[in-house]
Amino acid sequence: MALPQLLHSPSSSSLTPKHCLNPHSLNPSPSSLSLNPSILSRRRRRNPNFLRCSASSGGSPKSDDVLELPLFPLPLVLFPGAILPLQIFEFRYRMMMHTLLQTDLRFGVIYADSTTGTADVGCVGEVVKHERLVDDRFFLICKGQERFRVTNLVRTKPYLVAEVAWLEDRPSGDGAEDLDALSSEVESYMKDVIRLSNRLNGKPEKEVQELRRNLFPTPFSFFVGSTFEGAPREQQALLELEDTAMRLKREKETLKNTLNYLTAASAVKDVFPTA
Repeated sequence: MALPQLLHSPSSSSLTPKHCLNPHSLNPSPSSLSLNPSILSRRRRRNPNFLRCSASSGGSPKSDDVLELPLFPLPLVLFPGAILPLQIFEFRYRMMMHTLLQTDLRFGVIYADSTTGTADVGCVGEVVKHERLVDDRFFLICKGQERFRVTNLVRTKPYLVAEVAWLEDRPSGDGAEDLDALSSEVESYMKDVIRLSNRLNGKPEKEVQELRRNLFPTPFSFFVGSTFEGAPREQQALLELEDTAMRLKREKETLKNTLNYLTAASAVKDVFPTA
């Protein structure tokens, strides 16, 4: 679900998700997948140039763990818990996929564009479904897992491999921050934005279903950020924040600005119905 007409930083790009690098793309809507979130656990390196992941190894990743991870730069931002469809067409990334299928199905998705370059913070994408075609292209459905920060570039060819450290949200500086109340405010703004957008687009007005779906504040903040399609730089800024309260407050402000814009547009439409 993407929120319409998001008002964000003026520097935000108009790039939209679901595009691969250079720019071979796959644009289907992600299928409805019932996936249980998996957690990256602390792992040993079996190959010095690759992150070897094992869902059964037990334990949560530590922020001071440094491991090697193959990277896939894309003009989009992947959030933990989000679903991302991709087409792997370029030869070097087909090579990467062949290696991943033999070792592990996780790689780093990291935002890159011609203006800002390649970001330092990204999100691990786990391949949950894949199809290999006769011409050796791959269709993938990936799910966002842990965030990471690049600490050192190991190699650039045939594809990027970097040392990464896990990134986790830290407790807010204000211990009295009510994250549940803040999450409820953000959800309320989201519902208002969706409702007003549907009205402007001539869609039937109906009650917006629960958006939070019992998510805790941190994963909910990632879900909200994933809906800000068309604003990848704003999404990147949200991904890099290490404070759930700060992320929710920034999302609340963005949604509030968007709601104000849609309210004004709705008023104009009421006065000039054919405008």
